[in-house]
Amino acid sequence: MYISTYDSKVIHETEQFARSVHEGEGTGHDWHHIERVWNSSKYIQKHEGGDLYIVELGAMLHDIDDWKFQNGTVQNRNGTKGMNRAKIFLTIQRVPDSINQQVCHIVENISFKGSGVENKIKSLEGMIVQDADRLDALGAIGIARAFAYGGSKARMLYNPAVDLEKEKADNYTKQFSPSTIHHFYDKLLLLKDKMNTETGKRLAEQRHEFMKIYLEQFFKEWDAKA
Repeated sequence: MYISTYDSKVIHETEQFARSVHEGEGTGHDWHHIERVWNSSKYIQKHEGGDLYIVELGAMLHDIDDWKFQNGTVQNRNGTKGMNRAKIFLTIQRVPDSINQQVCHIVENISFKGSGVENKIKSLEGMIVQDADRLDALGAIGIARAFAYGGSKARMLYNPAVDLEKEKADNYTKQFSPSTIHHFYDKLLLLKDKMNTETGKRLAEQRHEFMKIYLEQFFKEWDAKA
């Protein structure tokens, strides 16, 4: 397997670029999210292998111009805007085309698009970054991010008039989840079984269980039983 030459200067420049784009962002896609995904990606790569340089670049650029916090519409959900910006940045940094293409593939295809939609990530590096990104949507941090995003979209905490069972089907519409609690069922609780790597699966298990405990307590309090 070919391993690219690690360029610490490009890594530094990419960190500064990603920080400048995401610093202070309020929907849960801020620089700290990028940094956690970056760190988790490096941890998973140590256990799973793959090209560390591509993993790190993919992790830091994975949310560049993500439609969810850039007034996105259905028409640009496919990630191509972010991919183009990543491609331009990496070209300016004189990153070889072969690496540029692999990183842009991650940027374009990393997002969860519904339980019935094929995952187009095929490379080990892409699977690692995707697992790291999904891990940050789970557990205590995932819960906090879900409500931060829901608040930014004026989404209800919970709408008991909408059947939760319907959200367990493939009803993922991103910005149209009827409440943040429903978003747990149309996306977040599905992620554990969609992890790519053994390391990712192991890390997701505990965070998934924590979310189930949280939801149990939430519904007790909602019904004034606790």
